[in-house]
Amino acid sequence: MTVRLGYACINMTLQKRKPQKVTCNRGMIKRTFLQKGIPYASQLALLNTMDLVKIIAWNNEQGIKVYRMTSCMFPWMSEYELEDLPDYEGIKANLEYAGKLARENEQRLSFHPGHFNILTSPKEKVVKNSILDLKRHGQIMDIMGMERNHWSKINIHLGASYGDRPAAIDRWCKNFDLLPDSVTSRLTVENDDRGNLYSTKMLYESVYKRLSVPIVFDSHHFSCGPEDTSYEEAIAMAVESWPEGITPQCHHSNSRKNYENEAVAKSAHSDWYYEPFNSCGHSVDVVLESKMKERALFKYKKDFLVKNSVAA
Repeated sequence: MTVRLGYACINMTLQKRKPQKVTCNRGMIKRTFLQKGIPYASQLALLNTMDLVKIIAWNNEQGIKVYRMTSCMFPWMSEYELEDLPDYEGIKANLEYAGKLARENEQRLSFHPGHFNILTSPKEKVVKNSILDLKRHGQIMDIMGMERNHWSKINIHLGASYGDRPAAIDRWCKNFDLLPDSVTSRLTVENDDRGNLYSTKMLYESVYKRLSVPIVFDSHHFSCGPEDTSYEEAIAMAVESWPEGITPQCHHSNSRKNYENEAVAKSAHSDWYYEPFNSCGHSVDVVLESKMKERALFKYKKDFLVKNSVAA
């Protein structure tokens, strides 16, 4: 059994680097975008992609092989074609190098687009915008030279159930067929943290069996959501859904309410880790989703892996 660990998006160590912080999240509010337009969005995207290279290089130095890229590298990216950005050639070169660096060092990269991607929606505009956003994520991975398979996953939640789960799932599956291959070849779905949404078993029975879309098992969501089977059964179904030869990916965090602040919702992520991920003997890659990012990853290894001698 091998369990590899990674983190998501923000690198807190590099973000505090002086004189120039390293971050891929430079953005702006809509009013600023309307004022400064595509040239400013292009400048920010150029800086963000430059820093993506630095983060991937830093991960390699630290032996971190699993990393989720931020979806905020291109501010307001649904408002323009990437090729129309004034700095596109420089951006493209940055992305190509970032992908090359990740491949050479066997670092697994992924995306987790925002919750506004709702393919279950009965509203045509919402679905259209979701497809456009997902298409952009697929395009970025293509530019980076990432293979079109689930090793480089684009992970989303199904979305709202609108009071009728079967009908919502049916819409999701029909809208899946509207996505380009750059997305469908990488798309995964994740169990939810709310009782009126989708369990691992629901995803297995209604999405995986119908479309062969792999399931990302989230341990924290399992503890909060509408799970209708045991933990062991749920993670086994998720692992089974992945194609042969591609290591399943999972998410892990602990409840902030249970360990750090009783006043918040149970679904809130903790800053640190108080319970390790239980893979139930499966070999998986795990994105740790705590608020302290790579710092929590290092502490997790010290607190749990050194003591138990589990591979990371």
